[in-house]
Amino acid sequence: MDDKLWFTLFLLAKKGAIKQPIKISSTKFCEELNVSQQTASRRLQELEKLGYITREIKRQGQLIKITRKGEDLLKELYYGLKAIFEEKPTIIRLEGEVFTGLGEGRFYLSLEPYKNQILEKLGFVPYPGTLNLKLKNKTDLEIRKMLKSFSGIKISGFKNNLRTYGDATCYPVIINNKISGAIIFAQRTHYGDDVLEVIAPVCLREVLNLNDGDIVFLTIDIRQFAKY
Repeated sequence: MDDKLWFTLFLLAKKGAIKQPIKISSTKFCEELNVSQQTASRRLQELEKLGYITREIKRQGQLIKITRKGEDLLKELYYGLKAIFEEKPTIIRLEGEVFTGLGEGRFYLSLEPYKNQILEKLGFVPYPGTLNLKLKNKTDLEIRKMLKSFSGIKISGFKNNLRTYGDATCYPVIINNKISGAIIFAQRTHYGDDVLEVIAPVCLREVLNLNDGDIVFLTIDIRQFAKY
């Protein structure tokens, strides 16, 4: 529906036309809409034709009542605005394109301190290797940025006789609506902000029959680590 008709219906609702018929003076109503009397009259006629209001012409004006159809339309607008201004997302989804990485995940996920923490905190022993996904659109890049702003599940770094290993943060996900796993952000990485690394208890390429260039979908319930 035309935006101007939306506003006209909204103004009628503010005047009480949802609950009962209201008396409208054409002269005064056109001033409230900031349009000519002819334009105001035309908008009311269009709303009536579309079934959003009923009109009864009287000598000193007209009685207007918003119909159930008009009320439902206003409710749709209300819930849409409520979702924008009040509701917080609980489930987020993003997608990425499979590509062959550098192979570093196989080494790091084979280290016992990392494996043990992932088992303890995420509930599975990770397959030695990550599924690498390239994010292709701006929305997914923004979701990645938002995800990193949450605390997530911390995997602590450690030291051995050879070197120091950095921290990582995990975010549980469902891969292609089939397999539970996690996005893992390593503190030290060679990848840019357009890449996600995904871990799981199985080889995702084999189980999901994935090849480079395939699209993978990730579903994340952020209620477990987002603070509202």
